[in-house]
Amino acid sequence: MERMRTNPRDWRMETLEVVARRYGVQVRKTGGSHFVFMHPDSELAVTIPYKRPVKPVYIAQFLALLDDVGVA
Repeated sequence: MERMRTNPRDWRMETLEVVARRYGVQVRKTGGSHFVFMHPDSELAVTIPYKRPVKPVYIAQFLALLDDVGVA
């Protein structure tokens, strides 16, 4: 996660899924081109479009979710 903070560019959705599962974040595919990341201990839900690479603004939101649940 520290690498994401220092360089929020050029991340792939597959990497976000791995990190999410490691920390108990649920990943839901909307059936379209978006993924939703949620955690039972947080009111935040982060919706990220599936594009390569993932834009830095979405990495920041993803990290905010991890910070909110206390794993970052």
